[in-house]
Amino acid sequence: MKRSRLALHLAIACTLHATALTIVQPALAAGAGGGAAGAGTAAPGGTSTAGPGGAGGGAAPGKGANVGSQDKDLVAKAQALFDDQQYEESIQTLSAALVRPSNTREKKVEIYRLLSLNYITLNRKEEAESAVRGLLSIQPDYQLPPGESPRFRDFFTAVRAKWEGEGRPGLVKDDPNLPKVNVKHGAPSQADPNTAIDIVARLEDPGSRVSEVHVHYRTGSHDEFLDLTATLADGRARVQIPAAAVKPPIVEYYIEALDKTGGIVGSRGDPTTPIRVAVSEPQRGWVVPVAIGGAVLGVGAIIGGLALAGVFNGSSSGGGTKQPPGTQNSTVSVGIATFR
Repeated sequence: MKRSRLALHLAIACTLHATALTIVQPALAAGAGGGAAGAGTAAPGGTSTAGPGGAGGGAAPGKGANVGSQDKDLVAKAQALFDDQQYEESIQTLSAALVRPSNTREKKVEIYRLLSLNYITLNRKEEAESAVRGLLSIQPDYQLPPGESPRFRDFFTAVRAKWEGEGRPGLVKDDPNLPKVNVKHGAPSQADPNTAIDIVARLEDPGSRVSEVHVHYRTGSHDEFLDLTATLADGRARVQIPAAAVKPPIVEYYIEALDKTGGIVGSRGDPTTPIRVAVSEPQRGWVVPVAIGGAVLGVGAIIGGLALAGVFNGSSSGGGTKQPPGTQNSTVSVGIATFR
């Protein structure tokens, strides 16, 4: 018996020892590898390159790639999404790219071009037309590449003819010799329904180029934009979006500063990427639907119309069925008032 126990203990000890070696040896190897990496490796030509964690201060593996991916150009990403037929994701990426203040004129043209192609593909004609107009307002002589799909080329041609027939509305006049106009505006995040929205924009106009400021607004995201002319005073433009237009779920608008010739010299938002204000739903009382004879009554809507009154009267069991000791009869009276 003693020998059996001794053999069992020895077997357990050997198993534990083997397990410890299995855990410790890879860790030691990893540590040695890390030390070697920290010490650096010899590059061709005799120069020394510090490894990760070494004296050379090299970045940890993978960090350089993460930085590169974060800095990836949004327009290139949107193009890849379009090529992969992920049109909604491409539109979202382009919408984020369009609001970047560092965009050049060429970059904006490319953004509007890709936006229009996405919208045409999805058969969202109104948004596609807005994107084409945005492009033409920056570069009126723009032409799609000859190898582009006839569907896209035909759409561009039709929108261009319509835009030019209207007198090229929204044409941006970007003269590098004139001071730039900046439109500063803090949009409200939310509005109450049927309540006018005050729009205030501060103009930075060192060359006094601004003659008028217009606010284009609409209820929802599909109707035509309506136009309001703002009042100018003390370097600010003020106007109200009418209460009748403020309805859930959203109101959209954009601001344009015009010079004396009607050219746009500054803006916030545009028809393709307008400023959006969420409109809250009106508060409503709770309603409990009650079905009575095929009709449905709402407790919250007709308070007092449905009255439930319980009257519990205890009484002894007179004549009738004899009740068990300690029990009482309870009478519940329910009154229902109906309105016709």
